[in-house]
Amino acid sequence: MGHAHAKRRLVELMEQLRAKSRKITGPRQKILDVLRNSRHPVTIKEVFARMPKGDCDLVTIYRSMHLLEGMGMVKRFDFGDGVARFELIDGLDGGHHHHLICTRCDRIVELEDCFAQEMEKAVSARSGFQSVTHKLEFFGVCPICQATP
Repeated sequence: MGHAHAKRRLVELMEQLRAKSRKITGPRQKILDVLRNSRHPVTIKEVFARMPKGDCDLVTIYRSMHLLEGMGMVKRFDFGDGVARFELIDGLDGGHHHHLICTRCDRIVELEDCFAQEMEKAVSARSGFQSVTHKLEFFGVCPICQATP
């Protein structure tokens, strides 16, 4: 399905790094390009596999992802399998959307609707907590896997 928004240009992403006084290194630029062209959240190993051989090592990707996450440029997802996945945050929706993940083939479908925001308000009102947020992912078996025994 992909995002409902247009992909951000690499130039805009580089400008965001520059605005926060971060160096625009070759590996960071290539990592952002891989993320920009990914339809769904990707693992660090997937980022590494999509980069030209010898351009970057895994340690650099781990460090860069940590930096980009801290800067609010990427969002980390945990789909319950112990592997962190990352996705570029769109400035329009702040990266807020949910996923539907097939428990057999790991296919990911993005869900644009979020009904949980009303639940946040209710939880906040009942508990007295402020700034209530949520993380919500859905799991199931996709139609392709249902058709395959």
